[in-house]
Amino acid sequence: MVQRDFYLDRLIRNMWNGEIKVITGIRRCGKSVLLFDLFYEYLLGQGVADDHIIRLELDQRRYYKFRNPITLCEYVEGIVAGSTENFFLFVDEVQFTIKVKDEQNDGIEVTIYDMLNELKSYKNLDVYVTGSNSKMLSKDIATEFRGRATQIHVYPLSFAEFYSYVGGDKRDALGQYMLYGGMPRVTALETEEDKKSYLTNLYVELYVKDIIERNRIEREDVLNDILDYVASQIGSLTNPTNISNALTSMRNEKINSSLVSAYLSHTMDAFLIEMARRYDIKGKTYFNYPNKYYYTDIGLRNARLNYRQFDSGHIMENMVYNELARRGYSVDVGVIIERTHTEKIHREIDFVVNSGDRRIYIQSAYQMDTDKKENSELQSLKLTGDFFKKIVIRMDIPHNFYDDNGFYHCNLIDFLLGDAEIF
Repeated sequence: MVQRDFYLDRLIRNMWNGEIKVITGIRRCGKSVLLFDLFYEYLLGQGVADDHIIRLELDQRRYYKFRNPITLCEYVEGIVAGSTENFFLFVDEVQFTIKVKDEQNDGIEVTIYDMLNELKSYKNLDVYVTGSNSKMLSKDIATEFRGRATQIHVYPLSFAEFYSYVGGDKRDALGQYMLYGGMPRVTALETEEDKKSYLTNLYVELYVKDIIERNRIEREDVLNDILDYVASQIGSLTNPTNISNALTSMRNEKINSSLVSAYLSHTMDAFLIEMARRYDIKGKTYFNYPNKYYYTDIGLRNARLNYRQFDSGHIMENMVYNELARRGYSVDVGVIIERTHTEKIHREIDFVVNSGDRRIYIQSAYQMDTDKKENSELQSLKLTGDFFKKIVIRMDIPHNFYDDNGFYHCNLIDFLLGDAEIF
C-alpha cells in the first residue's frame, strides 16, 4: 500500500476540530484508502476501539439504505446519543445520498448536509466524509456546512509518492509516471498492456458514465469530443467558443458554446480536469478568457488519446501544475504585455504561484537547447519588473543553479521530489 503521509498528517492535525472533514477528489485516486485504511489503522494504533469507528460505504450495496440521509442520521444517533465515549464516523462517496422528505417535520426536504450538521452537534462524534463530485461538495462546503467544514482535496499519487513505492532509477520512474500517471491501482499492475487497459476502462466505464448519469447528459458524443479536444490541448490557451468552433468544423453541425461550457463544467465537477485562469501581472486583473485546462492525472489524459500524442513539454507542464495545486498553492497563468513601437505582445509566464502573501513565477521548459528557446522562456520573466522569485523547471540540467539574471533553474525530478527549495 502506498503511504499518503501528506494527507494523513492533515487528517490527524484536524481531528476533533469541531468541523466536518470533507475529503474530495477524483474517483479511484485513493480517498477511501486514505480514510478507511490508513487513517483507520492510525486510530486503532492510538487505542480507538474498532466498534467506535462507524464506517458507511455508500457505493456498496449493503450500505444503500444509508443513502437516505434520515436513515443514516438515525442510525448514527442510535449509537452515539447518550454515550460518554467518543466515536468516529466515516461516510464514503457521500454524493450518492438523496434528498428525502421529512414526514415528521411537515414533509420538508432534507439533504445529507442537514443530517451531517445535526450529527456535528454531538461533542462525542468526529465526522469524516469523502466525495467525488465538487458540484455537491466543494462548491457548497462553505454554505451547506455553515462554514464548519475542513476540506482536504486528494490528488492521484504525486511523483514523490509514486517513486517512494516503485524505487529504482529516478529517470526510469519518471518516464513511467509521465506515461501512466499516478492512479494508485496502476502501481500494482506489471505489464504495459494491463496498465493501459486499466486506465482506458477506468476512463470510459467510470468517469464518463458517472458524468453522463449524474448530469443527465444527452449528447454523449459531444462530451467525448470535448474530452478528446481538451486532452490534446493541455497547456494551450482555449475557451468554450474555440472548442465549439473546432467541433462544429469537425462534425459538420453547429455545436453551441454554452453546451460546451456546461459539459466542461461537469468534467471539472468530477475532478477530471482543472482550469487555470489567466492573470495580468501588471494590471493585477484576471482575463475572462481564454484559459488553460489540465488533466488531474496525466495517465488518464494519455489513455484518452490512446497513447498517440506523447508531447513531453505539455505533459511536463501538466505535471508541474498538478504538483503545485497538490501542495495547496493558488496557481494562475501569467500574462505580461510587452509594448513595442508598433504593437503589444502578450507574453506568457506558465504559472503565477501564490501562497498567502508570497509569490513565485515558474516557467516549465522541458529543454532549452537553443538561444531562441532560452530567450523565449526567459523574456517574460525579465519583464515582470518585480523582485519575486523566478524559477525555470527543466529536464535538461544535471543540477540546480542561479543564472546571471537571478533566475533559479531547477531540475524537474528535484522539484517533484521536493528536493528543491521553491519558496
